[in-house]
Amino acid sequence: MSDIPEEKEESLFDAPPMAEQERMVEAILFATAEPVTTAELEARMPHGCDAAEALVYLRKRYEGRGVHVVRVGDAWAMRTASDLGFLMQKETVETRKLSRAAIETLAIIAYHQPVTRAEIEEIRGVSVSRGTVDQLLELEWIRFGRRKMTPGRPVTFVVTPTFLDHFGLENARDLPGLKELRSAGLLENRPPLGVTVSDQDDEDDQAVEGQSELFED
Repeated sequence: MSDIPEEKEESLFDAPPMAEQERMVEAILFATAEPVTTAELEARMPHGCDAAEALVYLRKRYEGRGVHVVRVGDAWAMRTASDLGFLMQKETVETRKLSRAAIETLAIIAYHQPVTRAEIEEIRGVSVSRGTVDQLLELEWIRFGRRKMTPGRPVTFVVTPTFLDHFGLENARDLPGLKELRSAGLLENRPPLGVTVSDQDDEDDQAVEGQSELFED
């Protein structure tokens, strides 16, 4: 037997020049609606490519342009520059808005994640009305997290990359401060004076009669 150590197997082909790798990453991100991770990029590119390095050059090249290469959680995407969003207003304006209950529930999950349903109700000061959490799950803005190590092992909720992408956030740390939300009236720790928990639920149910509780005209 030979004592000579085996050499690491090398690719028969050299990796493309970095400029070409940058073009490949650009093409993938441009053609893909959903954010793509570096691992997914490299899986599509020739052997030996460095998607992370290509992204560094690509992001720099798009600085100051109408489209930016942005990070969404652990993935990457091409998105319209935030200051030019008004140009897309016709295409992005929704005819329905999130109800106050849904906004409060979503905000609590975003700021307190992972958070249980009981904790959401404690922070809001009222019960989470029927369908609110289910509709946020259907929008794929929240998902189930790990079960909490407390009696009953309740499930928790966390926000998703879809939520971050929709609001142009890299991660949950980019959200406005809690004081800003409370000053805007989006977060309250108790129901209005003279309104009981059951009254609040009845009010929510009446407001959404004939349509999803998540939306209002």
